[in-house]
Amino acid sequence: MRRLLLLTLLSLMGIPTAYTQNKGIVSQPLYRFMTLDPGHFHAGLVHKTMYPGVDPTLYVYAPEGPEIQDHLARIKGYNNRAEAPTSWIPKVYAGEDYLQKMLQEQPGNVMMVAGKNDQKIDYILKALGQGIHVYADKPLVIDSDGYQKLKEAYQIAGKKEVLLLDIMTERFEITTLLQRELSQIPEVFGVLEEGSPENPAITKESVHHFFKQVSGAPLVRPDWFFDVKKEGTGIVDVTTHLVDLIQWEAFPDQTLDTADVQLYSSRIWPTSLTLDEFKRVTQKPSFSKELLPYQKEGKLEVMSNGEFQYTLRGKHAKVSVIWNFQAPEGTGDTHYSMMRGTQANLIIRQGKDEGFKPVLYVQLLGSSSQELEKALTKTLQSRYPGLELQQLPSGEYKVLVPDHYHTGHEAHFAEVTKNYLHYLATGSLPRWEVPNTLIKYYTTTEALKMARKGF
Repeated sequence: MRRLLLLTLLSLMGIPTAYTQNKGIVSQPLYRFMTLDPGHFHAGLVHKTMYPGVDPTLYVYAPEGPEIQDHLARIKGYNNRAEAPTSWIPKVYAGEDYLQKMLQEQPGNVMMVAGKNDQKIDYILKALGQGIHVYADKPLVIDSDGYQKLKEAYQIAGKKEVLLLDIMTERFEITTLLQRELSQIPEVFGVLEEGSPENPAITKESVHHFFKQVSGAPLVRPDWFFDVKKEGTGIVDVTTHLVDLIQWEAFPDQTLDTADVQLYSSRIWPTSLTLDEFKRVTQKPSFSKELLPYQKEGKLEVMSNGEFQYTLRGKHAKVSVIWNFQAPEGTGDTHYSMMRGTQANLIIRQGKDEGFKPVLYVQLLGSSSQELEKALTKTLQSRYPGLELQQLPSGEYKVLVPDHYHTGHEAHFAEVTKNYLHYLATGSLPRWEVPNTLIKYYTTTEALKMARKGF
């Protein structure tokens, strides 16, 4: 009985264990990761941390080439770093039949995939069909055909009793968490406004850069990253995070339906890259032949920017993603978010004044500063100790967050992975996760269809 109680406790803590009647709890790991075709650096970030219950042997299946070498170099860097080194043991198969080889050998029970977005859903279907759990980088799909396959994928996952989850790192950004928390306190926020096309109730805007530093080194992107047939346009890639946050913040723990979504505007536009810029970020000598359709006057026109507006259960929302080549010195990717309530507006800014780190501000409209102070220093204090408030000359209030909460984008991958391992241990996802994931990709793929009609 004591062994069973300990097993239950470990499971509730999200720590996978193995159990036998004779030996009780043993150290044998329950989960072995198989990384398939790791063409995106997010595949490496998942393994920047070690996890209880996960075998250190990491099985990698991929075609030969620079992408697998870049992935293995990233893993090696984590293993060899001075502070908190990892201890992954890569077992690599490199060949054109990498998918068939993984399915045939199946040395693990979790497939991790982050790479070519056009092929990802087919990989997922194959793995789920063989009873393999799938942990996938966003986006799972980039068009309407992919969305239909995703619906099939979740049906298969249900029948096979395996879990498919996409990696939503932005749910672990502290300012987003606090924005969500404050929006659920009526004494501070009131209720979410309905908004309008000119003044949405929720706005999410994100600026990204093709050339940047990841884990302390310049990021090298594969040339196919600039092929929207493989990567997806600006409407269906990073916007996945923004749509997810709108659903997650505005309707927490609620199950959504396609009837809740009404799109009314959508557009895409290009970012132009010179050959020198392309060489710098890909380390390739020239534009590949696959990119020929996107070239204009000697430059590469990448349809990486997108914006659309829609209502979700009658609440007006705006999503916008912009890609530039490189951020100015001392800056980086930025995020802006506004939630408009009847009593207060909750705003996340990440500009020059914030040192390009996200900061949450509160504009009081009807609620009192005493209610806001109470929410931060009492209501939320048990979950987020150390929160403070600073009134600015503008009249806004700045939420002061202790530095240890600002873990950064790369660290969020470990937090999502720990959550996923907990779901595996308990055998299920939150009841709203699957239907709302489908609504998320319904929204992005329908927005793409609308944008293409107007292009």
